[in-house]
Amino acid sequence: MIRRQFIGSAALVGIAGAFGFTKHSNEKNLIHHVFFWLKNPQSEEDKQQLISGLKTLAAIPTVRQFHLGILASTEKREVVDTSWDVSELLFFDDEAGQKIYQDHPIHQDFVKNCSHLWKKVLVYDAIDL
Repeated sequence: MIRRQFIGSAALVGIAGAFGFTKHSNEKNLIHHVFFWLKNPQSEEDKQQLISGLKTLAAIPTVRQFHLGILASTEKREVVDTSWDVSELLFFDDEAGQKIYQDHPIHQDFVKNCSHLWKKVLVYDAIDL
């Protein structure tokens, strides 16, 4: 391998590791994507209360990456669902980490303190191939 190819390959491996694209175990990452529909979607106060509650979930030790989102103003197409209000996207090392998250007191407090704000919740859990 010539030096330039080696340097390029090493750089790609480093970037992949920095962004979490490599793993050192046989466990498969679990991605937990949750969509919330507010009871009062016009209430900015309710939306902010839900967002504040969701932010507390990032402190759970098994959460590896955490993202909150609201509806983007992208092109409206038949395949795009624009009916939800707030989403969270969480990454875990494995299914065991997601189970710890579900049972964690911070998550339990979030559900207890914020469930009155939503009329519907939809969860998509996916595991790496």
